[in-house]
Amino acid sequence: MADNKVRVRFAPSPTGGLHLGGVRTVLFNYLFAKKHGGDFILRIEDTDQSRYVEGAEQYILDCMEWCGLTPDESPVVGGPYAPYRQSERKPLYREYAEKLVAEGHAYYAFDTPEELAKKREDVPNFQYGHGHRYDMRNSLTLPLHEVEKLLHDGTPHVIRIKMPEDDSISFKDMIRGYVSFETNQVDDKVLLKADGMPTYHLAVVVDDYLMKITHALRGEEWLPSAPVHLLLWEYLGWKDSMPQWAHLPLILKPDGHGKLSKRDGARLGFPVYAMNWEDQKTGELTPGFRELGFLPEAFLNLLAMLGWNDGTDQEVFSLDELVEKFSMERVSKAGAKFDFEKAKWFNAEWIKKLDAESLKQKVKAVFADKGITVSDDAKLLKVIELVKDRCVLLTDFYAQGAYFFEQPAEYDLNAVKPKWTDAKTDFFKELKAKYTTADAWQATDLEAQFKEFTNEKGFKIGDVMLPFRIMLVGGKFGPHVFDIAEMLGRDETVVRIEKALEAFTA
Repeated sequence: MADNKVRVRFAPSPTGGLHLGGVRTVLFNYLFAKKHGGDFILRIEDTDQSRYVEGAEQYILDCMEWCGLTPDESPVVGGPYAPYRQSERKPLYREYAEKLVAEGHAYYAFDTPEELAKKREDVPNFQYGHGHRYDMRNSLTLPLHEVEKLLHDGTPHVIRIKMPEDDSISFKDMIRGYVSFETNQVDDKVLLKADGMPTYHLAVVVDDYLMKITHALRGEEWLPSAPVHLLLWEYLGWKDSMPQWAHLPLILKPDGHGKLSKRDGARLGFPVYAMNWEDQKTGELTPGFRELGFLPEAFLNLLAMLGWNDGTDQEVFSLDELVEKFSMERVSKAGAKFDFEKAKWFNAEWIKKLDAESLKQKVKAVFADKGITVSDDAKLLKVIELVKDRCVLLTDFYAQGAYFFEQPAEYDLNAVKPKWTDAKTDFFKELKAKYTTADAWQATDLEAQFKEFTNEKGFKIGDVMLPFRIMLVGGKFGPHVFDIAEMLGRDETVVRIEKALEAFTA
């Protein structure tokens, strides 16, 4: 490389939602770039117009923004190698494809879709490659004058790479070490389609070269395409500028059998997309981690640990810590099993770790979504501190904290009624009177008063503590009951005792 600055890219196709495997690819590229003081580029690979989905590019940008993984160059921010959408670079690619044909590394293929379909029918496991290329209608089998006439007449055609026969291709992968391929096993991939658009194979090589990409970190599923890409770097005369390759391990189903898919998420009841994705054509909604109640910090943290660790027992990392600790040497070759319970653990840890101020706007949004408008920020911050250790997902803040802002609509009567007595009714009527005239309203005073009164009336503390909790919150949950009473205030606590007594004695 003429320029030693690290440059990496994430190059998604705008064909749908962003799978967590895709976000992990973004993350590892980002971490590698930042670790080495380099640039992280977002390039949209929209050459397959038949699969293009409206809204998918914006969705990818939104997901990356939610995660806090901001590209240094992209279709939005621009950069020195614009444009960053392949569809806008279309005129570039044909000249390179034609150069390959002129030098004997590629050829024109005029086979119609019908002819290809017939061939696939007649030949089991048909591969358009060294075994069958001379049975087909292409510039290797047709006379030159006929090829020239077909091109002159604008006959639809593609350009295919001509894979060498009986050869092997090797390269050193940053994760896997030396990887080798037999060229006879690889078909003659299409480089330029009939509509003039390049395929991924040609576009990725041309763009990586022109954008001076130094390291290509991508999913393991691209490994079978590597021999085509390696040859293109060589045939185009750019071998010395070729990036270093790293093929990241797959994210596997929880049982370890096969790659985790959207269907697995639907079947097992957890999201596999970063954010909710609604298909514009079908209206189908695929749930995302954000809407389920995950923090972006936790989402990135759990993805980092799928296929990487820093060699210690540490599991909770901030993005800055990940940048500092990340190294390709610690990325595993083996696929990583996705564990949703572990994912939730990361989220719970991050909710505990963040201060109330950092969580405030997100918790406000959770309450607003349930119809509760919170206007008292100081109170909300106290509520968050009181209940956050009990929350696994952000959405849990509603169940764990809504009673601070509205009276319980119902009570867990099954926990109270079977053991309810007239003596308990009298106890709470008198407690209400005591609390009505209480001078101090701190949790410690309230607890001392409550315990003293319980002894005086001959109750065990457990006999009356649970009913008191249910009076205030509606169920058997929540933080220390006297902290709740202090937060609610004298008047509201008294009102709730009174209201609950009616329900308990009805």
